Amino acid sequence: MTESLVFMMGEYRAEFPTDRFYAPNHMWGLACGENRWRFGFTSYAVRLLQDVYFLDWLVEESASLVGGQEIGAIESKKAESALYAPLPGQLVLLNSRLMTDPSTINVDRYGEGWLFELQVNDSSSLLNAQDYVAHLDGVWEKTQRTIKGQMNE
Repeated sequence: MTESLVFMMGEYRAEFPTDRFYAPNHMWGLACGENRWRFGFTSYAVRLLQDVYFLDWLVEESASLVGGQEIGAIESKKAESALYAPLPGQLVLLNSRLMTDPSTINVDRYGEGWLFELQVNDSSSLLNAQDYVAHLDGVWEKTQRTIKGQMNE
């Protein structure tokens, strides 16, 4: 069993397996071949989104992506959000199962709920689990204010 780190989001435990790396846009990355990475949403992102029910891609497999490029959109109970590439690279594979049932993201975010695979030349900007949790510590207060502001609208 893979070791995980925990970040407390109020009473919710967001877990981050230490066998992965993390992007500041709240995606995890797992090496799955030479310079090939599989990406999905972290438990932090899934908790903020709550109940993902729609996913749409703006790009196709084999597209060359720039880091931070808008690549799709997601809708959930709590939000509609654009999706951005965590790194520059070539899009190798989209998880086609999510197009018919994106709810897998909610229940198996670190497994079958993965989003896409990228071929990348440089993954050095990804954070290890410890550094990602430290990043969350730095943004959590602002995130809470944003959430409370949305609830009061």
